Amino acid sequence: MSFVQQTSSPNKPNRRYRGLERFFAILALVNFCLVLFDYSYVPWRDFYFHTVPAFTQQYDFFKGIEPHRETEHYLAKVNELEQQVEQTGLQSEETEKLLQELQFLSNEMIEDNPFAEANKTGSLAKIKNQIRARMNEESAHKAFDVFWSTTHLSQQNLQQELDFFGEQIRPLLKTNYYRDINTNGKFIDKFWLIDLPFVILFGCEFIVRTYFISRRRPDLNWLQTILRRWFDVFLLLPFWRWLRIIPLTVHLYQSELVDLEPLREQINHDVVINFAEEMTEIVGIRIIDQAQDAVKRGDVAQWVLHPESRRPYININNTNEVQAIASRLLQLTIYQVLPKIQPDIEALLHHNIKTVFNQSPIYKQLQNVPGVGHLPNQVSENLAKDLSQSLYNTFTTILEDPVAAQLADSLMQNFSKTLEAEVQQQHNVQEIQSLLVDLLEEIKINYVKSIAEDGVEKILDESQQIRKIVRY
Repeated sequence: MSFVQQTSSPNKPNRRYRGLERFFAILALVNFCLVLFDYSYVPWRDFYFHTVPAFTQQYDFFKGIEPHRETEHYLAKVNELEQQVEQTGLQSEETEKLLQELQFLSNEMIEDNPFAEANKTGSLAKIKNQIRARMNEESAHKAFDVFWSTTHLSQQNLQQELDFFGEQIRPLLKTNYYRDINTNGKFIDKFWLIDLPFVILFGCEFIVRTYFISRRRPDLNWLQTILRRWFDVFLLLPFWRWLRIIPLTVHLYQSELVDLEPLREQINHDVVINFAEEMTEIVGIRIIDQAQDAVKRGDVAQWVLHPESRRPYININNTNEVQAIASRLLQLTIYQVLPKIQPDIEALLHHNIKTVFNQSPIYKQLQNVPGVGHLPNQVSENLAKDLSQSLYNTFTTILEDPVAAQLADSLMQNFSKTLEAEVQQQHNVQEIQSLLVDLLEEIKINYVKSIAEDGVEKILDESQQIRKIVRY
């Protein structure tokens, strides 16, 4: 195989290799068409027989098909009758003898059903229906007896009846056949004689291709290369030939004879969507079900209320991340957020203080005294500023003063212990667990509903867009 050799021109090997790729792709296509024809031959033999009778007679050899002796003998007697009528006429002893033989053969055909071996009993049913309708008789036996009688043929136009037989009955009899059976009890099938040259070519190509690929890829041995070309093995199998559609598709795609990229993308798209949607539902539902089971068993309450019962926790940096995050958020709140919202806090405090003053009778009397009417308003403003400033100073002191921080920490611990003691009450635990289970059930239902409504196609489209941007 010269397509694997290197030459001085870098483009020639590529063109030669592409030419051989297309040659074997076309060869695989021709072979697969022959396989399909062979599969269709027996079921569609009647069609092929009427369309290309000469070819059908030749191809019958490969399927072990022979004309059925009984129906062929029947047709031979009809031909002999036609010749006898031409020689001696209808009213002769020889003609009468042939008509009696045809009556006997007709009844024998109905009784023995020679069409059964070829699974063509329907043809016999059509023949019986045709002759009953022609003779207006209920019984096919009687209809044939009357049809092949001197009385009937003398009363009717002889040529007209023979034409009816030739157009309606003869084609059904001619399509009947007998198929030989081999020593294994299976029908004779010699398609391998046609398929063998293709298999030899495919086998040589497979061996040479995998060998030279293994030579170009030192990380792969020959067996590994063969496994990577597993689909080409279907071209070599003498059975399940319909599976050759797999390597045929690959060869047509690789040789660029057919652009299958849109089909490949659509198949991948559909498979990924269905798989991702089902997997997302299964994983999500599984996680929520496990959380529900943990809540029902009391594992969550045990884990939250009794930290000492938790499994050993792996700390990768010797830092309590939750505490560090909380501390950082507290510092941001006090040093960055509170100074910026202090005017809003003062306005809120001033409003509340002023509301309290307005409810006081003394404040109402002072408003009527000249010179001091505005004093309560000034007092409320100053008081609001002092309160907001004191609040800010208190928070900063807690962060900067170790004693204040220790007192605050003691406060939080006592709060946690008191809350834990109350939560541990049996009725509280059951109520919280029931609410959590219901909440998780609602999340699960809405989770599946959202996937069913929106699906994962939008996510997949976004992924494909990103992939195109990265590719180009």
